[in-house]
Amino acid sequence: MNNREIAELFEKVAYLLEIRGDNIHRILSYRRAGETIRDVSQDLSELHEAGQLTSISGIGKTLAEKIAEMLETGRLEFYERLVVEIPESILDLMRVEGLGAKRVKLFYDKLGITTLDGLQEAAENGRLRELPKMGAKSEAKILKAIESLKKHGDGRVLLGTALPIAETILAELRQLPVVTRADIAGSVRRRKETIGDIDLLVAASDAEVVMDHFCGLELAADVALRGPTKSRIVLDNGVGVDLRVLPSENWGTLLSYFTGSQAHNVRLRELAKKKGLSLNEYDLSAVSGNAPPILCETEEAVYTALDLPYVVPTLREDRGEIEAALEGRLPQLVQLTDMRSDLHMHTTWSDGKASILEMAQTAQANGLQYIVITDHSYSLGIANGLDASRLRQQAEAIREANEVIGPDFEIWHGTEMEIRADGTLDFPDEVLAELDFVIAAVHTALKQPREKITERILGAIRNPHVDMIAHPTGRLIGRRDGADVDLEAIFAAAVDHKTILELNANPHRLDLQDTHVRRALEIGVRIAINTDAHHPDQLSFTHFGIATAQRGWATASHIVNSWLPSEMRTFLMSK
Repeated sequence: MNNREIAELFEKVAYLLEIRGDNIHRILSYRRAGETIRDVSQDLSELHEAGQLTSISGIGKTLAEKIAEMLETGRLEFYERLVVEIPESILDLMRVEGLGAKRVKLFYDKLGITTLDGLQEAAENGRLRELPKMGAKSEAKILKAIESLKKHGDGRVLLGTALPIAETILAELRQLPVVTRADIAGSVRRRKETIGDIDLLVAASDAEVVMDHFCGLELAADVALRGPTKSRIVLDNGVGVDLRVLPSENWGTLLSYFTGSQAHNVRLRELAKKKGLSLNEYDLSAVSGNAPPILCETEEAVYTALDLPYVVPTLREDRGEIEAALEGRLPQLVQLTDMRSDLHMHTTWSDGKASILEMAQTAQANGLQYIVITDHSYSLGIANGLDASRLRQQAEAIREANEVIGPDFEIWHGTEMEIRADGTLDFPDEVLAELDFVIAAVHTALKQPREKITERILGAIRNPHVDMIAHPTGRLIGRRDGADVDLEAIFAAAVDHKTILELNANPHRLDLQDTHVRRALEIGVRIAINTDAHHPDQLSFTHFGIATAQRGWATASHIVNSWLPSEMRTFLMSK
């Protein structure tokens, strides 16, 4: 079994344990293991052979033994016992909007429902409404959710899709005179690369006014729930948006609770318990005695009450942030204001939609000091890639654009050069030596065996003229898995040869992903956050890359885009 298959099996175990009603810590351990393994840069079989499975964060002796069992036998006996007790097909019910483990277990225990078709049939025949805490309305909602699932699927949407929607709705709600506070919560606020639902929170003097406006939004294709303090709409693309109207005096604990992650919140509750307190979404209260509850109007007050420095939302994944906070080791994370450059973008010379000057002027307006124009090389014919002759013609066009834009901004000349399927590069060294900055990238033959595609990238890294590797795995989130590359070998080579690795900020890529960024930084890799923009509007993608870098614990010192032009030149000369 490979990493992805092991991760999926652990995630299934977590769902089955949740349906069975197991201890939350046990459920979370399997869920976190699945998430972690999905993001591990090394092949688990290699770690197993080296006896290093427990070196993976969150993998202790028991989980390591289960990973070893799957690697050696291709099966997991514990999972096989679970699906005898709870049929595997019941996991399909967890895909239905609004159904959690408790309801799924109720349907199974009382009606023997184990499949999606069985659930639909029971709802259509009026059998669900006879169950505790169910009724005709609940039954109708389930039928509508099943219909939506069949129409839209249950796939998560990109952060790049969800965040603008959340910001648009929130901006409209903030215009209501009754609204005093409003914020995004959930995985959107933590800036996860994909989103299940959008969570919005509002404090207001009149909840009914807010709910009326929210449920009447033009964006709403359907109102799935309309309540006094919580409502839910479903958009045309199938994404659900939950709105909660909350009391302002409890804003801090409520925002913290609904931001998550679940694992981070569990850790906060454990810290509260050690102080003799109980933490929930409304307050911190003494476990014993008659002391009044502690109300927190801000999130900072919640962390202060627990003797913790404030943990920003992008770090709240229980990946060591609690320990770092307790020990005073939280990083000063990279910010958008640290960015001075964008080293990867395209123009009409290849497959871009704007001229060199238009891209430069937009970048300057965004506060940058310099950019690199990196149009595709000729092997990528579909992208109108440049050969050496056109590349030299472009050099003259860049000189002209620099004269127009003036002395306060610099346009550098580069290329995004293809690493061909046989490992050779599109341009010889004498052509590369003429450029200010050279990117190498893999766009084709991504299904090659691990050893071959890794060696293609390593060969480019070893070339002293190659300054950066773009989007190292080549993934497109939700559309194409990344290549099966040995990232550990690539990280090590990048350090040895002073080659920058890119965090591509396009929300369809976010490659390197957050956990890979963190591992790369541990090894000493230099990271660039670039937009790979093909249109001036896409130069605004930088903030998605910043959020991903923050989730990888990156500081400005880790990110080469924070360097002055003179600092970048010095580095490139040293290489």
